[in-house]
Amino acid sequence: MSLPRPSFRQLLLVAFLLVATLLGAVALRGQVTLERLLERSRAGADRTLQLSGHAERLGEQGLAMERAARQYLVLRDEALRSAYERAAADAQVHVQALAADAVAPDIVERWDGQRMAIERQLATPPVAGDRLLALAFRELDALHSAMAEQVRGVTETRNAALQAELESGRIAVARQLAASLAVALLVALALALWLARPLRRVETAIVALGENRFDGRIEIKGPSDVRQIGRRLEGLRQRLSTLEADKARFLRHVSHELKTPLAALREGVALLQDEVAGPLSDNQREVARILRDNTAALQSRIEDLLRFNAAAFAAQRLVRKPVEVGALVQRLVAEQQLQWRARGLAVEVSGGPMVAEVDAELLASAIGNLLANAIRYSPAGATIGITLARDGDGLCIEVADQGPGVPDAERDRIFEPFFRGQHQPDDGALAGTGIGLSIVAETVAAHGGRVTLMPAMPGAPGARFRIELPHALPD
Repeated sequence: MSLPRPSFRQLLLVAFLLVATLLGAVALRGQVTLERLLERSRAGADRTLQLSGHAERLGEQGLAMERAARQYLVLRDEALRSAYERAAADAQVHVQALAADAVAPDIVERWDGQRMAIERQLATPPVAGDRLLALAFRELDALHSAMAEQVRGVTETRNAALQAELESGRIAVARQLAASLAVALLVALALALWLARPLRRVETAIVALGENRFDGRIEIKGPSDVRQIGRRLEGLRQRLSTLEADKARFLRHVSHELKTPLAALREGVALLQDEVAGPLSDNQREVARILRDNTAALQSRIEDLLRFNAAAFAAQRLVRKPVEVGALVQRLVAEQQLQWRARGLAVEVSGGPMVAEVDAELLASAIGNLLANAIRYSPAGATIGITLARDGDGLCIEVADQGPGVPDAERDRIFEPFFRGQHQPDDGALAGTGIGLSIVAETVAAHGGRVTLMPAMPGAPGARFRIELPHALPD
């Protein structure tokens, strides 16, 4: 039993949670590191203040010891001796506090020895002991200065170590943040690459459906919801394929069913006009002529319907290959030269050579329809212009005539099947069926391009159609 596949939304949620967890872990680690360093900084500052206080009070007690000792040596007052002993005891406490964290043991030993020497000198006669006592206290003061210097050195060393640790912690947090960002980017990139393929397949399938290509089965792998989209697109493809086949079958059947009685009707009208059933009056001949013209028009509509159906069917099965479009246009102009020369027209082709991946036969049919349309609507002596130009990775083909153009009210419907505009050429020929431009639009869309009726240029009457095709090849 296979496990259910995660959906696109679930994968996005997991990716976001993973990135948030990584960044949260780095932030928490940084906060813990910062709190630890701040605690150490506070403890170090408190210890520095304590050491500095002990050193300062040691100096004060040294002065108190010297003052009491000198006075005792002169006055021999036991109260002064007691004051000295109290100051010495307090000084001993400060020295022990400094010795525990900052002062070297040899200096402490020297201080103890110097204190004991002072106490011995206090027992000597005043005359002999005063000079020696001054020297002893001078040495004791020098020891106090050495202790204060060592306290400053220890404080600076600890501050430097704390600064180095702060810098090391900052670098560690920065590296962790960079690593988490790199992992987050890798996760996002992996997710994007993993999802890019099914999304490209979805896009390809949608484009194929838009171009009426229903022959390939749509099967998309990936997250469960993307697979569901693929299954729905496959269902849509099958339905559209069925509808397209039904439409084509219906058109074929209806067209062929109409052609048989229509052929009998035309034969009957021809027999009437030939007076096989007897002579006709003038009114009867006029009715026969009307019947002949309408049956001819109806046959033309049926043939155009079949042609449109055949063109739509062929557009679904393009055979692309590199084609030099400029040579293709020149061939079409040569093939229709009898038509445009008979009307006294000129055809100018500019641009090229230009190579594109197209179905040569279908593209020739589309351009030929535009050229025939331009010949039909151009007045005698006019010029038809065909321009080829590169447009990025694509190709543009413009066909412009000098006819009456297309009214603004008809521009949006010009490519609809069987739509005929109000302006029809007055050349005695049967009116058009509105199939030609529909076939052009169908063919160009099958190539992945588009055909557009461009706005009229100032001072340049007529219609200007532009075909835009992708898949142009380098020159």
